Amino acid sequence: MTITLWIILALAAIVVFWFIAIYNGLIKFRNRTDEAWSDIDVQLKRRYDLIPNLIETVKGYAAHEKSVLEEVTKARTMAMGAQNPEDRAKAENMLTGALKSLFAVAENYPNLKANENFLELQRELSDTENKIQAARRFYNGNVRDFNTKIQSFPTNTVAGMFGFKKYGFFELKGEEEREAVKVAF
Repeated sequence: MTITLWIILALAAIVVFWFIAIYNGLIKFRNRTDEAWSDIDVQLKRRYDLIPNLIETVKGYAAHEKSVLEEVTKARTMAMGAQNPEDRAKAENMLTGALKSLFAVAENYPNLKANENFLELQRELSDTENKIQAARRFYNGNVRDFNTKIQSFPTNTVAGMFGFKKYGFFELKGEEEREAVKVAF
């Protein structure tokens, strides 16, 4: 009787440790994905901080292009207010389009294109866009790994019991949004 009891206790302990290991693994993957999202937030904040300076620089040269400047400001505000990856991706895509319009307008002003401040802002924005792209890839890789983990057996059983949900990818929609923001003249 005692051997049977020990075997049952050993099996129960193995099952408990198995659940703990799977749960802790899911927590690790979720935290990595949250960290990756935080990296995107940092780069987007940097981008948001550059945009007002860029708008102010362009304003002096292209005062009659008010609608383009308002569009960029509106898109920036929407992007800053987005709460989840899906909404953020949509808002960021709108902001990218608005920035493309802003740089297209800047093409018409040779003095603006030669302005040191404008050129430096262009360089910083280009660098930031590259960092955002890298952060998106890192985030999407973590999302892929996490989503695969919570959909694979037997981990999906534990994930379902504890309410782990899939993350959405941070992706671009449409061909025009896949083009890089033009920042060089």
